[in-house]
Amino acid sequence: MDFWIVHLLNGISFSMILFLMAVGLSLIFGLMRILNLAHGAFYLLGIYIALTIKLLTNSFLFAVISGTFAMGILGFVFYYFLLQPFAAHARSQLLLTLAFMFIFGDLALWIWGGEPRLLPKPWPFEVSLAIGFMSFPSYRLLIIVMGVIIAIALFLFLERSKVGALIRAGVDDAEMARGCGIKVPLLFLGVFSLGTALSGLGAAIAGPIIGAYPGLELEILLFALAVLLIGGLGTLKGAFVGSLFVGIADNFGKVLIPELALFIIFGSVAVVLAFKPSGLFGKTF
Repeated sequence: MDFWIVHLLNGISFSMILFLMAVGLSLIFGLMRILNLAHGAFYLLGIYIALTIKLLTNSFLFAVISGTFAMGILGFVFYYFLLQPFAAHARSQLLLTLAFMFIFGDLALWIWGGEPRLLPKPWPFEVSLAIGFMSFPSYRLLIIVMGVIIAIALFLFLERSKVGALIRAGVDDAEMARGCGIKVPLLFLGVFSLGTALSGLGAAIAGPIIGAYPGLELEILLFALAVLLIGGLGTLKGAFVGSLFVGIADNFGKVLIPELALFIIFGSVAVVLAFKPSGLFGKTF
């Protein structure tokens, strides 16, 4: 029983990291119909910036805040100066974000090198907790708690706030939202920045576990796309449920049948899309 509990908690902690990565990508696509393939590169840069700030200040909290805000600002600049001029050209946006995924990845390789790097854990969470005859890192429990808190905060923001109502209106019908006087371009800019900031937050939190290394931007992007395809694009519930499925399936797959771990995830994607092309909780655009 201890074995199953520990690996279930491992899977849930990875799920919370995937949720922070995928929910920003989901919001961006749901509102703007932009599949931002550079999202994984924002994640990678978020880890490296958090690592740099941690080494300079020895403050894990400041490192997380810096990684989050840096990616939010970079997302603002990226959308305003690069993506916005191609607002009416979806194919150009897709190719542009793909190109910048490789550009940002090579930039990170040039600045920080190719050696895998781990962000040091905050000192109160360096210990492990006993679960029966097994131990479990306290930092992973912190990730689970933080992920749930952030998910609740995002739900309240999207479902209970005025800005959230505007975002939902834009997701449901952007053209009607414009007709009602909503400043959709400004809304787009804010949502894109929020999405990239969430990727930076997830990256900084995941830094002590996953770390940073060349190629991570593509690897984490594939997991995020699997989450969205299973849960559905443009929905918070879909991002959360999809993240739980992918995170838990990945962990148990690697432990029990490592040679089929990826097949379980992407085979599940194929099954879901075969019966419900919009995902479990998504809508058809």
